[in-house]
Amino acid sequence: MIALALVTNELRGVRVSRCVMPVALLAYAGAIAPVSAQNFPAKPIRIVVPYPAGGPIDMTTRPLAQKLTEAMGNQVVVDNRGGANGIIGTDNVAKSPADGYSLVVASGGGFAIGPHVYAKLPFDVFKDFAPVSLFVTLPELLAVHPSLPVKSVKELVALAKQRPNQLNFGSSGTGSTPHLAGEMLKSAAKIQMVHVPYKGMGPATMDLIAGQLQLVFADMPVLMQQVKGEKLRALAVGTQQRSPSLPGVATMSEAGFAQVEAYNWYALYAPAATPRPVIARLNAEVVKVMSNPDMKSFNQSQGAEAMGSTSEELAALHKREYDKWSVVVKGAGIKPE
Repeated sequence: MIALALVTNELRGVRVSRCVMPVALLAYAGAIAPVSAQNFPAKPIRIVVPYPAGGPIDMTTRPLAQKLTEAMGNQVVVDNRGGANGIIGTDNVAKSPADGYSLVVASGGGFAIGPHVYAKLPFDVFKDFAPVSLFVTLPELLAVHPSLPVKSVKELVALAKQRPNQLNFGSSGTGSTPHLAGEMLKSAAKIQMVHVPYKGMGPATMDLIAGQLQLVFADMPVLMQQVKGEKLRALAVGTQQRSPSLPGVATMSEAGFAQVEAYNWYALYAPAATPRPVIARLNAEVVKVMSNPDMKSFNQSQGAEAMGSTSEELAALHKREYDKWSVVVKGAGIKPE
């Protein structure tokens, strides 16, 4: 198994106890239909990316699909089904046959935050899906416009206290991971900043570069090239350890705000009733692919880290993140839509 230490020390060697195992795991663990993983796959596998092409999820999923095609001897295709902030594509897989041929890429934003932000979803992230494997983690990167007279989180907090509600931070929308990371910092540092929601991190990043915003949190791949090109200044990452993609950037813990733990994760899920032998075969192949040095190198170049996990480790991570973000959403006063 690929070490999960970079994201958080809690991920090392995680195993799920029976008392907290999500319903989805019990559903497929108890499947009685005899299924031979040796004959799987017998036709193309579809991985639904519930967002438009070109974003961080799409960029990290396509190399995975290509490597899985080579490893499994049958085509693995990426099916972009964007819309409704990931809900449409995710629902498509929830209602697909539970045979292992339809998978969805889940993110922390969609599976751990979304259920607290949307009052009614057409699916239940625990009951309607079976976890396959984690495959990528990405720190939330805190970056500011170079004109802002700060070079550390401590200096940013001091400036925010001098100028209450005068610093604007952008996000990809209300209730998104970047938004809630900003709310975490506001709460931990006891500062007041103005949240400006956008329809995606692309336009938010452009306004930050143009100086219309003072700061953002975002998945590292969104900002890394602008940071390296000195168009933006990176202050910290939201993971417990520094990212090998930007090793010179401190963690929020090193900056004195250990409670601001904000990162995103991408994982494969299948419909809940997918037979256990099929889940096990998919899991083994994903873990093998993500341990490939080429995949590690590619993801690091994008600001992400290649990961692998057991289904149980993913279920434990999902539950822990779900509970964590529930507290943040309530604390920020975000009402379900």
